[in-house]
Amino acid sequence: MSDFYSFIAKDINGQDLPLSNFIGKTVLVVNTAGKCGFTPQYKGLQELYNKYKEQGLVILGFPCNQFGEQEPGGDQEIKSFCELNFGVNFPLFSKIDVNGDNAHDLFKFLKKELPGFAGTKNIKWNFTKFLVNKEGVPIKRFAPQDTPDKLEVEINKIL
Repeated sequence: MSDFYSFIAKDINGQDLPLSNFIGKTVLVVNTAGKCGFTPQYKGLQELYNKYKEQGLVILGFPCNQFGEQEPGGDQEIKSFCELNFGVNFPLFSKIDVNGDNAHDLFKFLKKELPGFAGTKNIKWNFTKFLVNKEGVPIKRFAPQDTPDKLEVEINKIL
């Protein structure tokens, strides 16, 4: 698969969600974790979503437990945590792997299209972010320490 819109992922409720549902939207894909030093970024991500969703921004959160086992809970526990602590109402997905043999195909694609520092194909930590334009083309990768407010300029360019 080489088209962003061709992927399907299970949402946080276990339902298949085709990414083709987001055709024509600006999409920010984030691997998340609830027990990480970057977890407060959920608040900023939700603020970005609230501010720009009417203009076509969608944020997709993919919980992952591969970094320091910082997302140990099940899907419903993750969903409740995000809603109660950060008011998250952007789409969340079922917990996945983003690196290794069992990495979700979406993340294999994103890492191939937008390698990390020095060309690395792996994701280094929670809250790595990928910005995808309205045509489904990944255009920018952001490091975990890049806070959501720092992404606003890039998001505005392609909305």
